[in-house]
Amino acid sequence: MVQRSTPPGKDRQDDEQLIARLYRNGVAVPPDRFRVWALEQLRECIPFDQAIWGGGNGLDWKFNFAALINLPPEFARLLETTRPINPIAGSLLTQLDRPHRMQDVCTDAEFFQSEVYRTVFQPQGISRIMSTVSRNPRSGIYSMLGLYRKDRAKVFTDEEKARHQRIAFHLQQSLSHNYFAHLALRSVAGPAKGATAVVDRRGHFHEVQPQFLELLKQHPPAFVPGKLPFDLPAPGLVKRIGTLSVRSEALGDLLCVHLWPSGPLDKLTPRERLVADAISRGLSFKEAARLIGLAPSTVANHLYRIYRKLSLSGRHQLAELLHPLPPSGEKSGGDPEKQSPA
Repeated sequence: MVQRSTPPGKDRQDDEQLIARLYRNGVAVPPDRFRVWALEQLRECIPFDQAIWGGGNGLDWKFNFAALINLPPEFARLLETTRPINPIAGSLLTQLDRPHRMQDVCTDAEFFQSEVYRTVFQPQGISRIMSTVSRNPRSGIYSMLGLYRKDRAKVFTDEEKARHQRIAFHLQQSLSHNYFAHLALRSVAGPAKGATAVVDRRGHFHEVQPQFLELLKQHPPAFVPGKLPFDLPAPGLVKRIGTLSVRSEALGDLLCVHLWPSGPLDKLTPRERLVADAISRGLSFKEAARLIGLAPSTVANHLYRIYRKLSLSGRHQLAELLHPLPPSGEKSGGDPEKQSPA
């Protein structure tokens, strides 16, 4: 067994510093590199030789994404396909959010003679294993964190198991914080009453805001945990799906998806939105055409279609729709005595 040399309470203090660093410094790390960066931070508290942090849809428990430290890319799929013969897998999936060591579920003699050791772990030099699995019941996203050591003498201790449990939750939360902080920095935002999710090209969730899930549950089509219940439009385009509108934007190899309850203006094409905005601000056909880069006659044709789609009779109704006045008796600037000093 590894002998402890740190004074009582030092581990918890170090863990709290790590957790603070994940949230504070992690914002500076690009989302596609955050998992590897966070694992390197974790190694300062719980030493390991190799690691995997992956996850996906909790309905099939397959890896949709995985970050690996000193392991080959095919390691995630090998773990996935050998799950039925892996002694630790059953404990992880039936006791979520609790770290397990291989020695907790089988003896060393059993493990080192097992098929899963010979096919998965021995080729990588892995002798000691500590893992945890968590699943968000609302989104369906699951996360698996596995830490490995090569030296059989360096078992994961009870203290390290307790530290693993303290930190694992914050790893996942700080990852979500990182994603949406970067979206805010990029000014990638949807309508005020909407919400955002990050998905892969198949629509599987990587990160999702709680409001996004609420919209999916309150509006058709039916919500399926773990993935979008509809096909995405091409990046940059708006698509109406039932009573919702959706727009996606490229985010590296992933997609940022904005979802919001559809309103009248969502019936318009992007070009019609530009025309409607220009005309509602009092520009003439010629001025709007010059601003947008169209012929005045094209602006007029767009405006005719806008009026028909929105059942409007003229410019004044269009202006009221795009720039509604505050309720009667309420000044546009608000009550200065109730405004924040900011």
